Amino acid sequence: MSEPLYVPVLPVRQHARMAYERLRPDIQASVAPLWNLPPSPGTTPAQLEKARWQKELRRVRGVHRRHPGWIDAPFAEAAQASALAEILAECSALNHLLRPVTGPERGEAQQTAALETARRCGCGVGVRVRMPGEWDGAVAEAVGALMGRVDRKVPVDLLLDLGAVLPGRPDAGKEALRALDALVALAGDWRTVAVLGGAFPHVTDDMMRFGEPHEEPRADWDAWHEIRAARRDRLSRLRYGDYGVQPPAALATEPGSGGPPWGVLRYTTDRSFVLCKVPNGGPDRTAGIRTAARRIRDLPDFRPAVASAGETWFRDCADGPMTDSEGTGTHTQWLWAGNVQHMAHVVRSLPGT
Repeated sequence: MSEPLYVPVLPVRQHARMAYERLRPDIQASVAPLWNLPPSPGTTPAQLEKARWQKELRRVRGVHRRHPGWIDAPFAEAAQASALAEILAECSALNHLLRPVTGPERGEAQQTAALETARRCGCGVGVRVRMPGEWDGAVAEAVGALMGRVDRKVPVDLLLDLGAVLPGRPDAGKEALRALDALVALAGDWRTVAVLGGAFPHVTDDMMRFGEPHEEPRADWDAWHEIRAARRDRLSRLRYGDYGVQPPAALATEPGSGGPPWGVLRYTTDRSFVLCKVPNGGPDRTAGIRTAARRIRDLPDFRPAVASAGETWFRDCADGPMTDSEGTGTHTQWLWAGNVQHMAHVVRSLPGT
């Protein structure tokens, strides 16, 4: 099985799963998501069996019938670690395409459970190394110790997670290269090496005018090209990853925690992320959403409606009647449409496609 070109970091949420489902088969074949369970603060191990995300986890497992991905619980509390490890181990056992994830900062019990699941299921394991700022050389020692516990027959994936890579972090590419030089040398046969970074900004109440497209530079994409330009021999098969159309902090949002009385339509071009704020209530809701969709559709860089289900949704929403709200969507639909167009565009922009 060939390894993916693109690793999106996605929450185990309805909108993300729907976006992955709606990718064209040829695009989906190049995508391997890193799925993340949301936090469950204060939930006892026994209560985790009935957590809200359980139903969506089963659906995520169901959509991985042909292509691989990873499954992680990055917000596990100490008391939950063992129970969550068992839940994810069962997930990998039922679907060997979903690989367990561990990391150097995880507890020994979680590391052991992930490594044992990888060995027993033959699916391999992802090692997620977080680097939210400058590279810390001590992390390489911790990763080396973890690698020393991996069965030789178990494939291992290196997932270097940079977190948010916004314009205020211009050295992200250089720091990632420092990290990769240290980490890639720890194993001569990493199955996958991917760099993950998020660049869609967090939208606040006072950011942007309703209906006016707002552009942000694709800082993570620039960092990726800086890494690629270094032309390290060991990184010839390096994979690109990002957080889709949400900021990294969105992963920590609890299901059902509510949101603002407005939403955001998101679109990705070669040079920038385009965001358009829309009302999610009141008499101007329908007109506001259709106007925003029309302004995105009329962008010079807007791709044909056949490019993905995302572009199709923008076109249909833009062309709908101002007197009928059908097809204007909700937060869930805005997110899946944004993620579909983003993931499809990223895959087509990567070398090898």
